[in-house]
Amino acid sequence: MSSAQMIASGAVPRVAPSPVAAPFVPARPAVEPETGPPVADDLLFADDREKFIPLTRNAIADRLTRPQHWRQGDAQHARRFFRFLSYWRQQSYAARLLELDRIYEPFSPDSDLLITRKFSPPERLALERQLVSQVKSLLQGANFTRIDPSNVEMILTKESHYGLDLHVDLKAFDELEIYYRGATHRKASRRSLRKFYLRKEEYEVPVFQRLFILFKLKSAEKRAREIMLEKGCSLEDAEKIVKRNRSMLPVEVKSDFVYMKLFKNIPRADIEMVFPNTKVRFRLFDKVKLGVSAGGGLGMGVIGTAGKLAVATNPVALAGAVAGLGGIAFRQAVAFMNQKNRYMVTMAQNLYFHALADNRGVMSLMANRAAEEDVKEEMLLYTVLAKERVNRREMKDVDHAIEQYLLNTFGVNLNFDVEDALSRLIADGVVLEEPDGTLRAMPPQQAAQHIDMLWDKLLDELPDIESFEGREFDPEDEGADAASA
Repeated sequence: MSSAQMIASGAVPRVAPSPVAAPFVPARPAVEPETGPPVADDLLFADDREKFIPLTRNAIADRLTRPQHWRQGDAQHARRFFRFLSYWRQQSYAARLLELDRIYEPFSPDSDLLITRKFSPPERLALERQLVSQVKSLLQGANFTRIDPSNVEMILTKESHYGLDLHVDLKAFDELEIYYRGATHRKASRRSLRKFYLRKEEYEVPVFQRLFILFKLKSAEKRAREIMLEKGCSLEDAEKIVKRNRSMLPVEVKSDFVYMKLFKNIPRADIEMVFPNTKVRFRLFDKVKLGVSAGGGLGMGVIGTAGKLAVATNPVALAGAVAGLGGIAFRQAVAFMNQKNRYMVTMAQNLYFHALADNRGVMSLMANRAAEEDVKEEMLLYTVLAKERVNRREMKDVDHAIEQYLLNTFGVNLNFDVEDALSRLIADGVVLEEPDGTLRAMPPQQAAQHIDMLWDKLLDELPDIESFEGREFDPEDEGADAASA
């Protein structure tokens, strides 16, 4: 089969034998899959193509290793190499996860282990920075896209999907990282005034298929000092504001811990509901409705009570009139509280079904996803380099060719990260770069044997991991030191 026929059949992404005069830009599909390619929205998504490959590694491996697209016997060796590569990449992330578990030890809110190690404030700060840095590296490996918390308002739409008006104080956090993967739309239905609430109409809801958040609250003392400077009030008043703002938080939520949450299919309009300090506020419609109801009821109650007071001579009747007015006011207050409680229940119920993982579970899931994304990228790039003579200067053409292949074969339009995949293949020795920039990939059988050799050397060359932060302590020794002091 000729190279042209292989490309036409979707066998392999093909690059030009030499750089083309004009950059090759793949055409976009006429109709994008509903849950596939991301959708451009606002300034946040100026480049609307994500790096995430919405395909399983098995689907890619099966398509790339069809026997008719390789020389005799190479397809089986390629499949074996891809399987070895998958295990190899998985173990590399497992090693990173072990180190991440160690760093997360002083910040985990869910640990059920005996605490035997103490950390000084500088050590905790150093570990916190390492933790955030390594988690961000995992997310980038899993092809998540960062949202700048200072621009979080850009991703919000005017109308809440769940009919809530939410507010979050982002200044309450010492650490705050927000990442998403899969900015797309999904269809929903609702009754509308245009159809007199008799029939439902379909509409599109902008969603994040995956939304990650990492946060660490500021200490109450630190936040109080900030509020004191912001509002020009006394420290005592600032402490009361902090206490009131955090009254809705569970007592277990503390500023010493770092929390990680992963959600699925979160409507962009309701992204605030994933934060721990979210406040539910009344919408304008509810304010008007409750205000009219309360004002009318209370006004009529005051007029009625005033009339009774004017003619009342019996103390019992007088007390009854005042009690009736108080009852009307109490009923209106209860109506306000009930509406707010309904909002809270709506938020809690919907958030429950969006939750995917917490804390250590998030780290494990992100490590798995990052390993899978790496393997998918490496399989695609290796297939090109194993069949084509490519120079480093032509990597842009390779990038476009792979993107075009995914578009033609699977109908997905994404931004392939060719340099990232190449760096890993070179680091593992599967691809060699010659002085003139020519890239040579090992044949599939040799590549599989090479990964096998790396496995054999893994434990022999495993470095010792030393922890320089904190110190182990014995509870009995601590008690003795306290007694002597």
